[in-house]
Amino acid sequence: MAQRNSCGQNGNGVVDESPNMLVYRKMEDLIARMQDEKNGIPIRTVKSFLSKIPSVFSGSDIVQWMVKNLNVEDQVEALHLGTLMAAHGYFFPISDHVLTLKDDGTFYRFQTPYFWPSNCWEPENTDYAVYLCKRTMQNKARLELADYEAESLARLQRAFARKWEFIFMQAEAQANLSFVFLFQPGCVNTTEVDIKKSSRMKNPHKTRKSVYGLQNDVRSHSPTVSPTPEVRQPTREELHDQIKFWHKQLDRHRMKMSKVAESLIGYTEQYLEYDPFLTSLEPSNPWISDDTTMWEMAVSKEPSQQRVRRWGFGINEVLKDQVGREQFLKFLESEFSSENLRFWLAVQELKKRPIKEVPDRVQEIWQEFLAAGAPNPINVDSKSYDKTTRNLKDPGRYAFEDAQEHIYKLMKSDSYSRFIRSSAYQELLQAKKKVSGIYPCYRKLYLRFSLLLNVTLQKLKTRFEV
Repeated sequence: MAQRNSCGQNGNGVVDESPNMLVYRKMEDLIARMQDEKNGIPIRTVKSFLSKIPSVFSGSDIVQWMVKNLNVEDQVEALHLGTLMAAHGYFFPISDHVLTLKDDGTFYRFQTPYFWPSNCWEPENTDYAVYLCKRTMQNKARLELADYEAESLARLQRAFARKWEFIFMQAEAQANLSFVFLFQPGCVNTTEVDIKKSSRMKNPHKTRKSVYGLQNDVRSHSPTVSPTPEVRQPTREELHDQIKFWHKQLDRHRMKMSKVAESLIGYTEQYLEYDPFLTSLEPSNPWISDDTTMWEMAVSKEPSQQRVRRWGFGINEVLKDQVGREQFLKFLESEFSSENLRFWLAVQELKKRPIKEVPDRVQEIWQEFLAAGAPNPINVDSKSYDKTTRNLKDPGRYAFEDAQEHIYKLMKSDSYSRFIRSSAYQELLQAKKKVSGIYPCYRKLYLRFSLLLNVTLQKLKTRFEV
């Protein structure tokens, strides 16, 4: 098969018109436009920690340039096109080996035309030997040879023993010119300029950096000065979207990290004795001890002191406990406001009903709590009332969602706080503290201790008798 040269021609000098070559030419024309000094992507030098990175551009620069110059309306389409070009090796990231385009501040560098796919360049063993030998001359902490590379270097040194001195001299010359290959030849080539050497030159203002090394330039700026990148002016719609976004950010509720940590620590300390992983349960965990006393106490009508104390953590603890709901309902009846809790419970029960029973139950709740002349009217704001009225046209499980939320906030801010301070709750809490007894989970321990004590007394009695 005839080998193609760098011009995309076969051995007979005929231009290759294969589909792949046509695609390569289109992409290379686009890369040439990107590298144009006036209308192309701005290539600059960026400062890093204790160093400078020359001849780079960001991924967002490529996306903005495509949107502006290629009539691409969607940034996602521009990002996809750039990723395809990166996959073919026309530009590459300098921080990793993943040949994809990211629409952010990731730095990229254009590939040297010598390594473009249209050249069909295949590295020889001599080039690979020069590459590995040069790697040994660079920063070992950054470009240290892998195990397989060290083995390849030793094998190539034996194979090219006669001309190894020439290979070594060529690698040394390239290393002195600061051509640093981060990847193997044929994949990706990275060329960097030594900033310190450039600054020590007699006329640094006549030297500029490019992806091909040092070139003369008549411009009077130093190579260490980064040119100002071209910024695309946002449209009116984009400005409106940015303004709306920052307005939302200003209205967003924020909390200091110290306050969040204090809240998390307080919550953990509050529920510490209820966590079976951190505290041993009283009675024992039924999944471990095969003792069902804990489950029996959870459904018992006589709540324990620990269970009653948990009602004081929040209104949710009261509402999810059956005995807690009953005690809270008795308190609200004494204050003539029990319809709020009954409405909340009715809506909760509605959400669990079969769908065919929902419309009739919605009408029953409406007639009992919200309709004109209802027997147990509740007090809701006009906004929630109007929205609930509209929901009745298509009744569903969540027709009373707004009214239920309003009643919940009303009970949480008013009725619940008075319930916790009421004498009924305090008396119930004090009465449970006086309850004493041995839990069934400790009966085995008690029996073992008694048996051990009896055995010890028998031994002592026998010893004294002897």
